[in-house]
Amino acid sequence: MEFHNLSEENNSTNSVRALVSKKKKSRQNVCFYGFLISALIGIMIGLAIGIPLAKRDSPDQNVQEAQNVLKQYPLIDGHNDLPWQYRQYVKNKVYEVNLREDTRIQWTNTTNMTSYDFPRLPPQTDIPRLKQGMVGAQFWAAFGPCSATGKDAIRIGMDQVDVIHKFVNKYDDTFELVTTAQGILDAYLSRNRIASLIGLEGGHMISNTLGVLRSFYSLGVRYMTLTHSCDTSWADNWKQDLNTTGSRRGLSAFGEIVVKEMNRLGMIIDLAHVAKQTMIDAIKISAAPVIFSHSSAFEKCEHYRNVQNDVLEMVKNNTGLVMVNFYDGYISKGCLPVNATESTMQHVIDHINYIKDFIGVDYVGIGADYDGVPTLPVGLEDVSKYPDLFGKLRADGWSTEDLKKLAGENFIRVFKDVEKVKEKQKTFQPYEDILPEDEAVPNRMCYTSF
Repeated sequence: MEFHNLSEENNSTNSVRALVSKKKKSRQNVCFYGFLISALIGIMIGLAIGIPLAKRDSPDQNVQEAQNVLKQYPLIDGHNDLPWQYRQYVKNKVYEVNLREDTRIQWTNTTNMTSYDFPRLPPQTDIPRLKQGMVGAQFWAAFGPCSATGKDAIRIGMDQVDVIHKFVNKYDDTFELVTTAQGILDAYLSRNRIASLIGLEGGHMISNTLGVLRSFYSLGVRYMTLTHSCDTSWADNWKQDLNTTGSRRGLSAFGEIVVKEMNRLGMIIDLAHVAKQTMIDAIKISAAPVIFSHSSAFEKCEHYRNVQNDVLEMVKNNTGLVMVNFYDGYISKGCLPVNATESTMQHVIDHINYIKDFIGVDYVGIGADYDGVPTLPVGLEDVSKYPDLFGKLRADGWSTEDLKKLAGENFIRVFKDVEKVKEKQKTFQPYEDILPEDEAVPNRMCYTSF
């Protein structure tokens, strides 16, 4: 009987233990599944938030979208001084340089430079970096120093044009010399070449002679900057605006004829470097749109190389174009003097956005001034950096269509309008006016260098 009673107690205890174990496992399962569900919810929330943020903020995606824009439409830069680097470093000997290799390695010895030398950053242009920067068209500047005025300015200008022809011909699988708006599009979009155009940087290189102006046009020059940072006999440069009591001549009567002859030829009028009054006079006289090939917005940096608001409004009415310069001294709030590390890509973007907001996206372009300035912003050190700039603009909300306009559509429109004026004036005879002798800068009859 005691045995029987013990057996019943054991059975009862086992039943209780089984029940407790079952409930314990049940609780463990609930905890496990609860943890799993919570984890899954957390992951889903993280993905829901993280993916859009990553998509929105990814620099790589913005740069990729910018690159897609630059594949569809050529980036046209208004000003690059590579030809002058050839003169400084190798005395115009194009065939002594390999532009397919990094020019920073080749052009490090400054002892062979000409007497007219700028303090400079390392060279900023070569074929690998142009391709990385997705440059579709480039105006190469044929520059002559102001010291050549009245001496051998024509010779230096011709040498610079010759340098451009030589390196374009040497690398004809990369470059193609073009002289029309359609030529730019055909070279880049159909033949995958960098369309190469010539700009004459300084009216002193025509030596007050319309025949020389026409000769430069026949050699492929498609814009002329009316002055460099010095007066010509017929136009004032920007330094006149520093002198509050100085002359406000602007364009002389002969200067107006120069503008009219440029209209007749189909040569674009470039107002970078000129005095404000010269800007105003030229815009009023010109029958075609004008450009500022490498200037920025005065409102963002009060330097007289930049374009003031009332002139910006005239540019809009003229349907012209301001191609923003990257030089620290023209784009940073400190202006001159300025340390290169104080300027960034954002300063350039501020100028681009200011012009876009003030007169519209149809009137702004790019004219970096690479290889022509002593300092550049962080992030825009050389010609490889354009996709980064356009990627940042894309991230800031610029549309694909607006980026195309900035890249090159605006310039193509201007160039085509200049060509239309030429077509309208095709029956006009060449202007044959001669600068009055008493207005001419004295001819010193000597050479500036080699």
